[in-house]
Amino acid sequence: MSPTSETAHGGRRLVIVESPAKAKTIKGYLGPGYVVEASVGHIRDLPSGAAEVPEKYTGEVRRLGVDVEHDFQPVYVVNADKKAQVRKLKELLAESDELYLATDEDREGEAIAWHLREVLKPKVPVHRMVFHEITKDAIREAVANPRELNQRMVDAQETRRILDRLYGYEVSPVLWKKVMPKLSAGRVQSVATRLVVERERERIAFRSAEYWDLTGTFSTGRKGDASDPSSLVARLAAVDGRRVAQGRDFGPDGQLKTANVLHLDERNARTLAAALADTAFSVRSVESKPYRRSPYAPFRTTTLQQEASRKLGFGAKATMQVAQKLYENGFITYMRTDSTILSDTAVKAARAQVTHLYGADYLPEKPRVYAGKVKNAQEAHEAIRPSGDRFRTPAETGLTGDQFKLYELIWKRTVASQMKDATGNSVTVKIGGRASDGRDAEFSASGKTITFHGFMKAYVEGADDPNAELDDRERRLPQVAEGDALSAEEITADGHATKPPARYTEASLVKELEEREIGRPSTYASIIGTILDRGYVFKKGTALVPSFLSFAVVNLLEKHFGRLVDYDFTARMEDDLDRIARGEAQSVPWLKRFYFGEGGTSGEGGAADAGNGDGDHLGGLKELVTDLGAIDAREISSFPVGNGIVLRVGRYGAYVERGEKGQEEYQKADVPDDLAPDELTVELAEELLAKPSGDFELGADPVSGHQIVAKDGRYGPYVTEILPEGTPKTGKNAVKPRTASLFKSMSLDTVTLEEALKLMSLPRVVGADAEGVEITAQNGRYGPYLKKGTDSRSLTDEEQLFSITLDEALAIYAQPKQRGRAAAKPPLKELGTDPVSEKPVVVKDGRFGPYVTDGETNATLRTDDSVETITPERGYELLAEKRAKGPAKKTAKKAPAKKTAAKKATPAKKTAAKKTAAKKTTAAKSTTAKTAAAKKTTASAKTASAKTE
Repeated sequence: MSPTSETAHGGRRLVIVESPAKAKTIKGYLGPGYVVEASVGHIRDLPSGAAEVPEKYTGEVRRLGVDVEHDFQPVYVVNADKKAQVRKLKELLAESDELYLATDEDREGEAIAWHLREVLKPKVPVHRMVFHEITKDAIREAVANPRELNQRMVDAQETRRILDRLYGYEVSPVLWKKVMPKLSAGRVQSVATRLVVERERERIAFRSAEYWDLTGTFSTGRKGDASDPSSLVARLAAVDGRRVAQGRDFGPDGQLKTANVLHLDERNARTLAAALADTAFSVRSVESKPYRRSPYAPFRTTTLQQEASRKLGFGAKATMQVAQKLYENGFITYMRTDSTILSDTAVKAARAQVTHLYGADYLPEKPRVYAGKVKNAQEAHEAIRPSGDRFRTPAETGLTGDQFKLYELIWKRTVASQMKDATGNSVTVKIGGRASDGRDAEFSASGKTITFHGFMKAYVEGADDPNAELDDRERRLPQVAEGDALSAEEITADGHATKPPARYTEASLVKELEEREIGRPSTYASIIGTILDRGYVFKKGTALVPSFLSFAVVNLLEKHFGRLVDYDFTARMEDDLDRIARGEAQSVPWLKRFYFGEGGTSGEGGAADAGNGDGDHLGGLKELVTDLGAIDAREISSFPVGNGIVLRVGRYGAYVERGEKGQEEYQKADVPDDLAPDELTVELAEELLAKPSGDFELGADPVSGHQIVAKDGRYGPYVTEILPEGTPKTGKNAVKPRTASLFKSMSLDTVTLEEALKLMSLPRVVGADAEGVEITAQNGRYGPYLKKGTDSRSLTDEEQLFSITLDEALAIYAQPKQRGRAAAKPPLKELGTDPVSEKPVVVKDGRFGPYVTDGETNATLRTDDSVETITPERGYELLAEKRAKGPAKKTAKKAPAKKTAAKKATPAKKTAAKKTAAKKTTAAKSTTAKTAAAKKTTASAKTASAKTE
């Protein structure tokens, strides 16, 4: 929208929100007189490197971006990729009479609003406009009732940002020096990683135990029906009054933990079953109790993430991305909230739908009120619910795909929260009989009947355990009374084995973090995203599996930075930050204690003295990272496996070794990246060491005389040449060894010298076309292909690289391009529909590397982005920034300064150079995707919706 196109009725008002999608929706509600523009997330932050720090700062300030010697004053810089947007906002502000800062109503949003005010330096009245849902009424009410910026919230967010910067920038370099370059540590991500690692340690220590019991099918002898079955299945509960051991009696190590229980083995169980074959059984007791289940509270951030994981299979990050779209398009209220409270308007809307859809019998007399359960819940939001004063049913929304699924989940949960309890009866029947060997056996069966489903008509909560019984499951038992005779139709002995503790899923890790009061609910998605992107954790199905790298990192942090990854310490640190937000503690003294370790009273103490709360001096963060000599890098990265085998985490990944380097019996083998730590047994380690590994000498190149070897690299088998000693490896005269990956049909132990030399001869010149343009045959990340200038065409077989003739190549190029490799290659990734252009956004591989496009606008991925980690929001953000900059203008070479040249092709040499560099960059990104994930900040951390921890 052109700034000059607005009328001046009542003055011109500039409204700044965070995202282009939100700007588009809100503009539709405000109409003439308002210009709505997006900041596209944060416009200003701490510098990401010394190069961004203004020259007036020196020393530690350049490294940290924080002046720790002067009250921890932060150095803020406008992000390079936001400068164009800031210029646009300033231009719009210069033509406006009022400024409304309409960023999200939480700490992060408040901080963005404050940064906008500080950077734009408005000379017109400034208003803070807040709302928790994007509806016409909510937006108009927010405009009519603005407030001032909440400086306390800004200070609280700034303290967190400074704390996280100090933690990350001081501890991460220790990991670089002692474990692997470019790793990261974080106040919450390191603790979350430790939780996952500790669960894996439990699985490694686990030793399966066997236990047995009996299952009996007992008949009443009468004809039954659905409401009154004729038989029931019961499990052995006790023998001679002694309770029989069940799974709950075994600890996480797999061994029996409960005393005074009867641990049956197979022989005893089978003997008892045989002895009970002809026993007369009777009902010893029937205990019936009323069953009542109240509805679940409306969703808050964490419970939404958990349920979306259980029911929809969404990860925490995906859930928040979909929820963000629903919020920005006016379908739900704000999705980052600790609250379970519903407004009066929402309660009325929910109750109206209960009556309309389920009938008055399902509506309680009084509205239900849910008290908040989250400690230090600081955001003044409602629960997550459908927006508006009349909830749209899922069918009325017009939504599809993931947005429909998540909206339906939120809608059902909200409506169910205002329905009546489910009621019924629960029954426990005890059945007894005396075996032929004199032992008394007692069986137990439990049942549940639901007489009124209440809220369960609308919604039933899922469970983390896929085998768990959900709330609406009924188990009907026959109608029996004490003393009734029963006959045993069948009694079987059942064997069970204890199972290792289940790995965390995203849902259960979120639940664990919240229960331990670590981090903030609004940040859990980004925390889990970070530990996945860093390579500390990977997924097997829905399970979160720690990498061997994370074992080394956690080992170092536990041994040398114990307090920083202590669960209670981290929770108390969260309490301290909340006290600062409430004005009960001061930021600067607290940061001093954390960083420098000064003593203080427990009342004003910070995280540094929170370990004992007695005010004694404890070393601060700075002191902890100063003495690195005590850290033995080899020790913290070494883990004994058994039989003299040790697992080590090196700079290029995990490997097992036995013996000492240089000795004849020394063995070493790489460990697969996707191997779960609890799967590395002594037997598997022996297998890895027994496999052919190391360098396979194939012979000497008859031309160069260089030795040719075959190796098993982290990204597959390859062949390379060994250059003579003294060959320069860096500088202008550097020589790189010829290297080539093996074809899929080849293997290390069978590849020959002749085959290796053929592979290293690629790319092969096939010939030239009529215009003299050279055609080459090359092997790339998408397989074999032909290349002519910038035009590439796929080959169907790797052997064609050596056999294809010039005539065959020309015939391929004579065909229409859309049938060739470049046109046929599918997008690298699909991101969804752009909220501005409403067109599908995909990631494609271009001449200069990967880029995002909606068909109209193209935006190249930045250095910190990768195809594997880019989120839909990041893609939309890149496109929004590109649109904000407008079309690129090119100046023709030798043209007068005042004239704008017509668009020209890049000179051939520059094109070739750029293309070569881009191809190398693209190939490097593809080949090192897993490592890159461990090195780079997740792209979503830059979006408007991201929250840092």
